Amino acid sequence: MKQRFWPLLVKRAIYVSIGAAALSLSLPVTAAAGVAIRMTMGKPVFFSQLRPGLRGLPFRLYKLRTMTLGGGDDSLRLTPLGRWLRALSIDELPQLWNVVCGSMSLVGPRPLLMEYLPRYTPEQRRRHDVLPGITGWAQINGRNALSHEARFVLDLWYVDHWTLGFDLRILASTFWRVVC
Repeated sequence: MKQRFWPLLVKRAIYVSIGAAALSLSLPVTAAAGVAIRMTMGKPVFFSQLRPGLRGLPFRLYKLRTMTLGGGDDSLRLTPLGRWLRALSIDELPQLWNVVCGSMSLVGPRPLLMEYLPRYTPEQRRRHDVLPGITGWAQINGRNALSHEARFVLDLWYVDHWTLGFDLRILASTFWRVVC
């Protein structure tokens, strides 16, 4: 699908503004979570990882750390604090920096792991025709309860049908699910 230049530019300008404001407003919560992480898990407070972004190009995604360091089963490494931070999506707040810097959008397909890229079909690769998002159509329609195939279907539907109004609906639904 050929992207529309002006709607993308408007979307970007709006989301950078919202992202910068949200980043500023969320600093006290992020700082409090950071102190709690430092006190219970030690350093580092932040977790970063390369993820595929627009056109599949790698970018560094930032999150608050929710697991102990080292190898092993992720479910065993997830701490009680980390479980709570994830339940409230507080661990995602540093991604607002990714939005402000331009590697992510507020709304778009969630960035998966780099190691999955070679497994995508040409159709599945189209999810990288837009910036990845902090939230997205798949997140408000089942999130982790969805199969990978179902997530791809929803992500591709979003890529083909996004509008600013649709994005605002996704943001409102995300806000409702996280806060209420």
